Amino acid sequence: METNPRGIPKAPFIENVEEYLAGATAEATLSKFDEMIKKYKFMESNLRTREASLNSKIPEIKSTLETVKLLISQNELGEALETDFELNDTLYAKATIEGAENVCIWLGANVMIEYPIDEAENLLSTKLTQATTSLTQTAEDLEFLREQITTMEVNLARVYNWDVKNRKKTKA
Repeated sequence: METNPRGIPKAPFIENVEEYLAGATAEATLSKFDEMIKKYKFMESNLRTREASLNSKIPEIKSTLETVKLLISQNELGEALETDFELNDTLYAKATIEGAENVCIWLGANVMIEYPIDEAENLLSTKLTQATTSLTQTAEDLEFLREQITTMEVNLARVYNWDVKNRKKTKA
């Protein structure tokens, strides 16, 4: 069975319904197609959730990376960086940062790790590249799934119409 690069199976297109149904009932085939459509829609739902997650993470990673690069450039210039530091949602304190060698990065799940500033820049650059690649792949997978759902819906309609037509012939 054909799949896309990330293993999502390609939906078959039925050219000739009568040949495809040889030995099978229309009801069983319709049930099988309906189940396949539901599986594709479930995958689509999961990918949409992943896409939303990546769309919220990428700006955070970019912002953090820009801040680390700013700290590096300030260190190279030998100048202090004056900023407002967020303590809480609406509470800020003035801070002066000078000669920063390490930065702390939130990894998630209430975990923060201290990294040397150059290592943090490499880590964030890698994470940004991975997240961007993942977002691109997710968009490709969503497009692929839309095509497969459409193909399966067309197949479902063709089998249903063939069954109705066949039943009319049988009655006549």
